[in-house]
Amino acid sequence: MTEHQTVYTHGHQEPVLRSHRSRTVANSAGYLRPELRPGQTVLDIGCGPGTITADLAELVGPTGRVVAVDSSAEVLAQAADHVAGRGLTNVEFAVGDVHRLEYADGTFDVVHAHQVLQHVADPVAALRELRRVLAPGGVLGARDADYAAMTWYPELPELAGWLDVYRRTARANGGEPDAGRRLLAWARAAGFPEVTASSSTWTYATPGERLWWGGLWADRIEDSGLARTAQQHGVADRAELAEIAEGWRRWTLEPDGWFAVLHGEVLARG
Repeated sequence: MTEHQTVYTHGHQEPVLRSHRSRTVANSAGYLRPELRPGQTVLDIGCGPGTITADLAELVGPTGRVVAVDSSAEVLAQAADHVAGRGLTNVEFAVGDVHRLEYADGTFDVVHAHQVLQHVADPVAALRELRRVLAPGGVLGARDADYAAMTWYPELPELAGWLDVYRRTARANGGEPDAGRRLLAWARAAGFPEVTASSSTWTYATPGERLWWGGLWADRIEDSGLARTAQQHGVADRAELAEIAEGWRRWTLEPDGWFAVLHGEVLARG
């Protein structure tokens, strides 16, 4: 892997996008919400299927605009459809690389990166590039999960196996699955003079939440970029992945089942 290569471990199959389509500013960017106001120009890097993008566009509209960038043209097409379906016209879409953005210095008032930095080989270099396109006085908001800090009940061995497989596969791809705890250090290393760190969680504990969260991970561990890469790198074979998937499905039926995802967050000013 080259120094500035980005490999998205999850891939863009339906079970992955099913998760991404649930994300909003309210549940995934609350720490950034007080910084948003009409008239701003926002870069949404790694925008995925566009649900957060659309919220950002509403918050900075009607005079502000959002530029939504992703490495996948197919996912950008879905994002464009979602944004159009919400009647928004202040969003532009572009395929791009977080390490080499085709924008002038100081272009954006706000830069937003959700679950991006955990997938890049050099997150500090990526943050330097994001800092370059940030206007003086602007703010960068970054949020990433921290896999080692995820916790659940009951303590099914298959879920422990899932975590081990995911972390080893992500690192084989050159990423850092425990990114949340590192965001403050990475932002400081990238030269941001003012960085405020925080954290927040997603929690899944109702029958419907368990069915949704456990079901999508059962599908992802068997049929996604993660599953293929785990097998290619010799982290787990198909039978082991099927066993993990079955554990996830059993967890969805646990009446006391509970799962929490810890995220690190930073607001960084250039």
